[in-house]
Amino acid sequence: MPIMYSFIAALIPAVGYSLFIWKMDKYDREPLSQIIIHFIWGALGATILSIIFSPILLFPFTLVSSNTKIINLISTVLIAPGVEEFFKGLFLIYSINNKKFDNLTDGLVYGGAIGLGFGMTENFLYFITYGDTLNSWATLVVIRSGFSAVTHLLSTASFGAMLGLAKFSSKFFKYTLPIVGFSLAIFIHAVWNFSVSFEFTYLFGFLFIIISLIVFLVIFNLSLRSEINLILAELTEESESGLIPLEHLTLIASKNIFSKKWIKNNIRNNYTKSLVSLAFRKAQLKNSTGKKKEYIENELMLLRSYIENINRDL
Repeated sequence: MPIMYSFIAALIPAVGYSLFIWKMDKYDREPLSQIIIHFIWGALGATILSIIFSPILLFPFTLVSSNTKIINLISTVLIAPGVEEFFKGLFLIYSINNKKFDNLTDGLVYGGAIGLGFGMTENFLYFITYGDTLNSWATLVVIRSGFSAVTHLLSTASFGAMLGLAKFSSKFFKYTLPIVGFSLAIFIHAVWNFSVSFEFTYLFGFLFIIISLIVFLVIFNLSLRSEINLILAELTEESESGLIPLEHLTLIASKNIFSKKWIKNNIRNNYTKSLVSLAFRKAQLKNSTGKKKEYIENELMLLRSYIENINRDL
């Protein structure tokens, strides 16, 4: 098949999945520019580094065994998941310092974007390498777009979620949760790679990814529900102090905070974002110390001043 067809077939599902996950994060949506940056890292940075280092780590095994099947299995099930998840997750470790990366949902979104970027490039390479007939190409597009790309999404999102939880956790969880997340990412990746290595385990692999995707969507929705509960709890105090009108709190409780009917269009987005940021920063302040605590306190002061001015003019 023409290279352009393969590129489009790899690009459209990956971008579509990324936008879907990004849109799901409705309370504290990340800047689209950041999603694109993470996607590009997965598509280029993590992919190139994995291609370079995977053969290096595999080389010692080739010295021990000349059995091609065993070497290929080690490469697929052991080397590839570890190396690829390491380089995909490397950018998450860097980006967690971004103040917008502050909870489990953010980790799911950013990790998912990196995984989908990686999956896009990997799928493209598979399409142009093994799709030598229309039938084989179409089969690859369906299977890899529906399962392989999703595997990369789920594995790296798992690591991102644990990083998001760890960022404002106690010292013990700050170090243990990332280890759990990275191990889970490798596990999901390795199980899928192992299952598609043998004909008799293919169906198990499909079932595993379907179940994992359902779990991912459930966790995502539970995280969103946790966010709205946190927002309500933190902003109730602000409403009681007179900063936020009670009717605005009622709108948040009914999940109509983003409705176009309750406030002027020219200030709605900034106001609602400020309310959500105020709630999250208050929660983060409880587990912050030192300069980070001082920074959040200053941000809270600015947010309250802005919200107060907006409500004064309404």
